[in-house]
Amino acid sequence: MTYFEFYEIPVSFRVDEAALRRTFLQNSRRFHPDFHTLADEARQAEMLELSTLNNEAFKTLSDPDRRIRYVLELKGLLGDDEHKQPALPQDFLMEMMDINENLMELEFDPDPERYAQALSEVKLLEASLLAEIQHILDTYTEPFSPEMSLELQTSNPLTSNSDLLAVRDYFLKKRYLLRILENLSKFAPR
Repeated sequence: MTYFEFYEIPVSFRVDEAALRRTFLQNSRRFHPDFHTLADEARQAEMLELSTLNNEAFKTLSDPDRRIRYVLELKGLLGDDEHKQPALPQDFLMEMMDINENLMELEFDPDPERYAQALSEVKLLEASLLAEIQHILDTYTEPFSPEMSLELQTSNPLTSNSDLLAVRDYFLKKRYLLRILENLSKFAPR
């Protein structure tokens, strides 16, 4: 059972966060092991498992980056092993060479102005990458049940595989940029 099925919502990069939280809280009360202490061991184990699933599902679906990763994993576009991830596009890596060179220069010659410029450059690139796929993140919806399928097909065309690959590229590039931001934070002016 996927986290989306558990919450009975369609697979999507966007969720109704208020509804997700309500369902999480309802499930927390319904499945919490403390409310099932008088049940037999099998029932207690089942409630513990459902409570754990509820917590993991909420943690994943309530965080936009984790949700993107989860959808991509469900679609088989991301692996759970770092070494099995697809390679980043060569043009992106070439662009990152300049930024990494600036980082090396900052390490040996701290300069608040160069730091601010590098930080701005990375933030602009991140915003640009998001802008390129924002429409996919906003519109991608896949039914969690056959009954929803008909309704979604008439109101929202399903995203193509190439759109999902674009989201995957965005996700991988964003992770790379986050590592750069972590390295850049070491050189922040004090």
